[in-house]
Amino acid sequence: MYKYIILLILLSTACLNEVKNNNFVVKTPSNKVKSTKLIYGNEKIKEYSKFLINKRVAIAGNQTSFVISQNMHLVDYLISKKINVTKIFCPEHGFRGNQDRGLTIKNSIDTKTGIEIVSLFGKNKKPSKEIMSEIDVIIFDIQDVGARFYTYISSMHYLMEACAENNVEFIVFDRPNPLGDYFDGPVLKEDFSSFVGVHKIPVVHGLTIGELAKMINNEGWLKDSIKCKLQIIKMENYQHSLLTHTPIKPSPNLPNDISIRLYPSLCFFEATNISIGRGTQYPFQIIGYPDSIFGKFSFTPLDIEGMQVNPTQEGNICYGLNLKEEKLDTKFTLKYLIYFYSKFKNKKEFISRKRWFNLLAGNSKLQEQILQGMSEAEIRKTWQNDLTKYGKLRDKYLLYK
Repeated sequence: MYKYIILLILLSTACLNEVKNNNFVVKTPSNKVKSTKLIYGNEKIKEYSKFLINKRVAIAGNQTSFVISQNMHLVDYLISKKINVTKIFCPEHGFRGNQDRGLTIKNSIDTKTGIEIVSLFGKNKKPSKEIMSEIDVIIFDIQDVGARFYTYISSMHYLMEACAENNVEFIVFDRPNPLGDYFDGPVLKEDFSSFVGVHKIPVVHGLTIGELAKMINNEGWLKDSIKCKLQIIKMENYQHSLLTHTPIKPSPNLPNDISIRLYPSLCFFEATNISIGRGTQYPFQIIGYPDSIFGKFSFTPLDIEGMQVNPTQEGNICYGLNLKEEKLDTKFTLKYLIYFYSKFKNKKEFISRKRWFNLLAGNSKLQEQILQGMSEAEIRKTWQNDLTKYGKLRDKYLLYK
C-alpha cells in the first residue's frame, strides 16, 4: 500500500496556521492518520547559516523558493537574518515564474530588495567570470519536478560548473521530488545532449535535486570533469516512497499535482500539433486535436496571460482525452502517444518537429519505434538494460530511503 503524504496548504485564512507549521498528513499501513512535518532544506537555518556568515551570497530561485514555516520568500528570509544576499539567479519562466516557455528571460532588478537578478535562461545560460567574482557562495533552492527535460536542473548544472571554475561554493537546499517514487524511460544518449537533456539519466530520474547534484558532481559530468565545492542541506522526514504535494506551482503550465505526474508522459506531444491543454486552465491534463475521431471530450485553446501565448491549435475545437481525474500515483507511459498516433490520419506528419522529439526522448530510436507501430511493451524492452544500469548508479547517490 502506498504511503501518501499530503501537505495541508490552503489559501484560506482559516488554514494559515497549517501553512506556517508545514504540517503533513501521513496515511500509515494501519489506516491511522497522524500528523508529521516535512522539513525542507531551506528551513534548517541553524545548519546552513555557518556557510553564509560574512559571505557574498547569491540565490538561484524563483516563486517556489519559499520558506513555508516562515511564510516568507527565501530572499526576504535570509535578508531578515542579516545574510548578505548580493545576487539572484533565475531560471526559465523568470523569478516570478510567470513567463511563457522558451521565452528569453532578461536581467533585471528586484523591485522589493534592489538586488540584481541575473537570467539563466537567455543568451547566456552560465554566469560570466565577472559575475562569479562578486559571489562567494550560491544557494540553489528551486522546485524540480523530476523529469530530465525540465530545464531547472540544466540551470543547476551550469551553475555548478561556474562554481567549480571560479572557486565558489554551491549549496543545495533539498526539496521533495514529486516524481521521486520511481524512475523510468529511455536514458539520454550523449549525441542528443541539449538544454532539455544535459545528463545521462532517464526521462524520470527519481532523485531529489540534492541527490542529482551529488551525482553530477561525483560522476564527473561537469565540463572537463571538474568538481564544485558542494553542500547539500537535507530534508527531514522525506522518503522516496511518499507521494508529495507541491504547494506552489513550479511553472505556469504545471498548476497542480496531476499535471506534474502526467508531465513526463505528455511532454512528447510538444513535438506534434496535438494540444496538451496549453491555453486552457488544465495544461498537461487534457489532450486533443481538431478531429472528433480522438474522443468525445472537447476544449478550445486560447491565449491566457501569464500562462500561454499562441498555444497549439489556438481557437480550434479539439477532441480527445480528459485526464484530470487520473490517479496521483500515475507513472510514465507511452499509451497516450501511441493512442493518438494510431488514430492520426497522416501518420508521416504525426511528429511535426522531429529533431525536438529526439531531444526530448534523448535518442532517435523512440521516434522510429512509434512510427513503426511498436507497442509500449515492445519499446520498453529496448531501454531496460540502460535503465537497470542507471538504477545501480542512482542507488549510490540516494540520501533518503
